[in-house]
Amino acid sequence: MFSARLNWGSAENELAAAAREAAVRGDLVDLTETNPTRAALPYPAPALAAALAQGAQADYQPAPLGLPAARAAVSAEYAAAGVTLAPERLVLTASSSESYGFLFKLCCDPGDAVLVPEPSYPLFEYLAGLEGVASAGYRLAFDGEWHLDLASLEEAAAAAARAGHRARAVIVVNPNNPTGSYLKQRELARLEAFCGAAGLALISDEVFAPYPFGGDPERVTCAAAAARTAPAVFSLGGLSKACGLPQLKVGWIAVGGGEAERALQALELIADTYLSVSTPVQRALPELLQAGAGIRAAIAERLAVNRAVLAAALPAGSPCSVLPAEGGWSAILRVPASRTDAEWAVGLARRAGVLVHPGYFFEMRGGAFLIVSLLPAPEAFATGIARVVAHVDASLR
Repeated sequence: MFSARLNWGSAENELAAAAREAAVRGDLVDLTETNPTRAALPYPAPALAAALAQGAQADYQPAPLGLPAARAAVSAEYAAAGVTLAPERLVLTASSSESYGFLFKLCCDPGDAVLVPEPSYPLFEYLAGLEGVASAGYRLAFDGEWHLDLASLEEAAAAAARAGHRARAVIVVNPNNPTGSYLKQRELARLEAFCGAAGLALISDEVFAPYPFGGDPERVTCAAAAARTAPAVFSLGGLSKACGLPQLKVGWIAVGGGEAERALQALELIADTYLSVSTPVQRALPELLQAGAGIRAAIAERLAVNRAVLAAALPAGSPCSVLPAEGGWSAILRVPASRTDAEWAVGLARRAGVLVHPGYFFEMRGGAFLIVSLLPAPEAFATGIARVVAHVDASLR
């Protein structure tokens, strides 16, 4: 009687069981924490409460693409970052996940496919599956830095076709999670040419874009604004990451490309079917974005502190090393390949009381890797990293 879109009955895996047991013991340090509201960050509670209070009794005015004042506030946020994006090119949603759902509805028929990056966060298969859409992975190449592998992208489209799935969109995550690599201008040009020739939409997930680790004029911060030749380009953002406010459900889609007007008309119909973004949060959005600037600064400072802690914990000659990154909230640790990353992660949870993500969770290949969040409180982060290093060192003796 239930849909076969997903495997609804997945059993607890070994890592989840080990983490649960460590939590029961009371000694678990969670280095996978990415919820900013649980990371001991300073939040301007009075300002947030005041912003929400003003819209609590607001009249309901259905606006499928979002209230004009709310869309203008997001446009102003882009302008402050140096990106020109008219409010009319923005669509408000309840979350990035809903943004993906809308775009899969827009671009795909059931049985079609979207091309997704690997490594990347393991969400796309589920989001696509819930829409009756397949996903086909393409690789990001690493040769000291991460970059788009266009040949792998072409192979992924061909593989989808052989499996009977028509590719309809390419997804990029900018910066990628967990690699922290930004899309570059030259890569965007190649993607535009590829998408134009194949008739594909480009979906750029830019939720971590406000967290670079340094400057680079070649980085793309908003593909929808930067694209020049692609038929349809969509950039995703939201309060959850940009302002550290995942509890206030607002995301957005910036629409660009030659087919932007047609895409906006279709997205208006899709959004009108759901009308999922709450009126109070939309009315409060200008003030929330203003308050969010301070939260974002606190998150950026936390990332810098924990990156420094991580670098100090892994001196030259350590069996663990950190892969280079340009931004985002994650770090990738390369550990000895004497064990699989799954074995390392389970061992750390059971014997060292530390929860990390194994690399296979993100489709990491070519060695053993562990993924950690840079968001935990510095004391907890330092404790967890020290335990990781000690456990790896002891395991090699």
